[in-house]
Amino acid sequence: MIHPDPYDHLGDLLADALVQFKRETALVELNRERISETLTYTDVKQQTTALTHRMAEAGIGPGDRVAIIMSNQARWLMTACAVFFRGAVLVPLDYKLSADEQATLLQHSQPTLLVTEWGFLKRFKTRPAMPAWVVDVPKSADLGDAERWDDLPTDAPPVVVQSRSREDVATIVYSSGTGGEPKGCMLPHRAYLSQLGALLGEFTMDRGDRYFSILPTNHAIDFMVGFVGPFVCGATVVHQRSLRPEFLRSTLKTQQITHMAVVPILLDAFKRSIDDKLDALSPWRRTAFNALVSTNKRLTQKRPNHAVSAKLLKPIHDAFGGTLKLLFAGGAFVDPGKVGFFYDLGLPVVVGYGLTEACTVLTVNRLEPFRSDSVGRAVDGVQLRIANANADGIGEVQAKGPTLMLGYLNDDEQTAAAFTEDGWLRTGDLGRFDASFHLHLLGRSKNMIVTAGGKNVYPEDVEALLEDVPAEELCVVAANYVWPKQTMTDEQLIAVIRTDKASDTLAALRSQNRRLPEHKRISGVLLWDDEFPRTASMKLKRPVLASAIRDTTTADAVSAL
Repeated sequence: MIHPDPYDHLGDLLADALVQFKRETALVELNRERISETLTYTDVKQQTTALTHRMAEAGIGPGDRVAIIMSNQARWLMTACAVFFRGAVLVPLDYKLSADEQATLLQHSQPTLLVTEWGFLKRFKTRPAMPAWVVDVPKSADLGDAERWDDLPTDAPPVVVQSRSREDVATIVYSSGTGGEPKGCMLPHRAYLSQLGALLGEFTMDRGDRYFSILPTNHAIDFMVGFVGPFVCGATVVHQRSLRPEFLRSTLKTQQITHMAVVPILLDAFKRSIDDKLDALSPWRRTAFNALVSTNKRLTQKRPNHAVSAKLLKPIHDAFGGTLKLLFAGGAFVDPGKVGFFYDLGLPVVVGYGLTEACTVLTVNRLEPFRSDSVGRAVDGVQLRIANANADGIGEVQAKGPTLMLGYLNDDEQTAAAFTEDGWLRTGDLGRFDASFHLHLLGRSKNMIVTAGGKNVYPEDVEALLEDVPAEELCVVAANYVWPKQTMTDEQLIAVIRTDKASDTLAALRSQNRRLPEHKRISGVLLWDDEFPRTASMKLKRPVLASAIRDTTTADAVSAL
């Protein structure tokens, strides 16, 4: 393992990793069940060197921005390495967004270069104004002004990594803003280096370990534990170009996967699959299985023991490939019951809590001993406090430390609102500490929801997609923001509407709501008679409106849409 503490920026750290682990396998890529590419760290160094020189020839240097819109694949990671070698700023965008949403974020971030796939570039109504390098291009395709990623020089000299400081921006990661006001978190190199050092102190990987990258690499979790983390440990990252369930199962088995990151919705799917198999057992086999689970619980009470669990509960472990040692889960609230279920089977789930503004995680649940009832203690270097706590010790979770963002790109107003006057990040989540300083989350104080798939949904973005609904006034709120309850589950979006023609408005809302992505759909409607409170510049005062609704109505007043 290469410890990040001596380094000032990701470029130098990744360059050293490519040299130190040169004979190890760095990347494996599969297309369905067939291996399409295997690259050693030396192979990655050669291709990244060529790409870095191509960026230099294009004039890309320190501080310039390079956007990536790609599905998980080897070229995503090599492009990122080259960006950091040039001292440039990486802008990783979600490939699952619509072309219009991606265009909004490209317009906001103003990258010097876009690196993307042919399939994604074709979706844009108007080609992005910046130069584009494109992968997976058919031979007959008309690229226009774009260039093929594969047109790399073959005789590139050694790379001179551009120097950057820990305070320089490494990435601009968007936490929201595809339809409303973009919120591009400017994360410095120190955020990643500090976070990486803290996580490696708890969950290091070894040479020979194999991480299965299935969360989008633009996601904070996969970027850290599916790219930077494995590279500095000499581990292997496996990409599967088709994410259909049958191919995932095949890859787990054939590639001897040891580590994997998941969001709660995928953890639910894993549990359903296991439950189905257990329900099919005869009574005596189920009794025998339960006895083995009890034995495993006793033997792993203080710490996980993969060798013991894989032997005792071989059929379960074989279903996950037989080598899976650790699952990382985050991005949304993880049910403690499910975490305990997997630990009892010898498949420990590391639960982290964080937000984009804080790089990856603020807290993490250690496994020695295992606890599933909280989101763990603060990682090294992070300070947490509970602000404005009530009599039960519940208040807003606020954070301070080296992993925090510098601010939102081109938005001093939102940046100021994100921090307290004394420099603590407002998470917008409600929580409390127990006697051992484990954090328990108990709802949200900000107007947003997080889906089980790990997507942040800001109501302001949804409003922008409903602007054609005829109404005097319409706003979207998170139900838990208006009527707080001590839960992080079953979060819903509510449309608050002032209208003289309720039937026409509701009919239009239903029609438009069906066209929205599932995670952005409205669940209910509240008809409101009074004018919405606004500032002198006519900006909606959301907290004032939420308070007025809370004081005069209950959640029962909401009608299902």
